[in-house]
Amino acid sequence: MPVADQLQRLIDKATAKRAVRGALAAIQSGNGEVDASAVGGFADAALTVPLTPGTPYYLASITKMYTAVVVMQLAREGTVDLAAPIGDYLPADLTGGLHVVDGTDRGPAITVEQLLFQTSGLADYFAGKQKGQPSLEDALYTGSDRALNIEDIAALARTLPPRFAPGAGGGRKAHYSDTNYAMLGAIVQAVTGDSVAAAFAQRIFGPLDLQGTFVFDHTQSRPVPAAMWHKDVALDIPLAMSSFPADGGIVATLGDSLRFLRGFFGGELLSESELGYMTGRWNRIFFPLQYGGGIMRFNLPRWMAPFKNPGELVGHSGSTGSFAFYSPQRDVYVAGTVNQSDRPNRPFGLMSAMLGLVK
Repeated sequence: MPVADQLQRLIDKATAKRAVRGALAAIQSGNGEVDASAVGGFADAALTVPLTPGTPYYLASITKMYTAVVVMQLAREGTVDLAAPIGDYLPADLTGGLHVVDGTDRGPAITVEQLLFQTSGLADYFAGKQKGQPSLEDALYTGSDRALNIEDIAALARTLPPRFAPGAGGGRKAHYSDTNYAMLGAIVQAVTGDSVAAAFAQRIFGPLDLQGTFVFDHTQSRPVPAAMWHKDVALDIPLAMSSFPADGGIVATLGDSLRFLRGFFGGELLSESELGYMTGRWNRIFFPLQYGGGIMRFNLPRWMAPFKNPGELVGHSGSTGSFAFYSPQRDVYVAGTVNQSDRPNRPFGLMSAMLGLVK
């Protein structure tokens, strides 16, 4: 059976589950011999508009890979020093109080590299919660939409205790925190004098000709992304989605997601040494994921998938069920989404099955 037909069967199986109202997936080999996409289900909350391969969808935290590219390019140009404290680029009223332990404020001294590698110890403004209070993520999942600017994000982070000292364990201790990438976005704006969206357009979208990729902004007239779901709730949160340009705000199509992956790993955006820097050190965040510099590594142990072990996958996933990964062993790219945030492991099971289609 052709790979395209097998992939469609996987998507049909995924969308047969009640929780998944719509899914998109694409797989492409480096040599071009395998190039297939499949969709199933609906693009809208009313379940009346079918998904198509060209339907844009939220990348969510896959956005962090794009932000990391921009930061690395700025470092190459000498505009940003990865070893410098963020206080060199951001005002004290923004960095102050971000990381306070025993009366010592380490916020301004956190380095750009520590943000990039998730080793700053900063609390996660998005998923972190105070005792007895819902997290921002929980509130959004119940439909409580709100707009946030970088000052609001910093204020939320200050209400939460840091996880560890910046660079703890010789830089081997990591905690996945959206705050890190929100602050990287603020640095990009500070040093370029322009928006994160403009930096993406100039440095990534334009050079790779990503015509279906954009930073979500509810004030702009753009194609409507596929509906996101949390269990049985269709998430209508345009204000919030407009607030996360550097850590979760990009929208893209399947074709553009594959094109970005090829550009990312193929030397069009980063030099070999820059990519080596980002992937040369992996720190555990939560099983079975590790984190480098703006990029995840997924290496499922053989005992968990003895007959379909996908080997190492590098890329990123998002809380909306989105995924964009590359398999170096098989020279295969996979991208897509299940548009459902209820189970973070959903896209990883789908990816493993997709890679099993390629001999």
